[in-house]
Amino acid sequence: MFNKILAAVDRSDMSIKVFEQALSLAKITSANLMLLHILSQEEEGSPEALIYPNIDYYPGWNEQSFKLYQEHWDKFKNEGLQMLQSWSAQANTSGVNTEFTQNTGSPGRMICELATSWDADLIIMGRRGRSGLAEFFLGSVSNYVLHHAPCSVQIAHLPMSSQAAEVTSKTTTFSN
Repeated sequence: MFNKILAAVDRSDMSIKVFEQALSLAKITSANLMLLHILSQEEEGSPEALIYPNIDYYPGWNEQSFKLYQEHWDKFKNEGLQMLQSWSAQANTSGVNTEFTQNTGSPGRMICELATSWDADLIIMGRRGRSGLAEFFLGSVSNYVLHHAPCSVQIAHLPMSSQAAEVTSKTTTFSN
């Protein structure tokens, strides 16, 4: 069935569910598991500034600003590696052959490229729930992956809270 499962994770609560689903499915199918984290400006908690090749050209950027940004980026990068190492150790302890990688770039493209090069049978990932204008302007990683992946894709969803479920049921109730 599945020999290689790629789990795309980030620092969100959704990623815990993605990891749990990927681990559970890998156990059942005896598949290898690859954990992938993409370092990207799009991820919540990433350093906000963009670095340009010539920082002297941009007002407000100086060597001190660059060093501060670099410190924040290194911390962000190390936290991602610690998350991957922790989950990888947990999966290996559970008897699932697991490896991990942390790459930098466009999340959707990087997920699809790794799925191709690693020859994944399944990608498991979450979604942020963007829609409308937010999705139009900011894009949707899950939508990109669904349309460009070389294999099957499973999108994990967080269960709706009871309050959100009430609002949803009220807005979808029709009367005659």
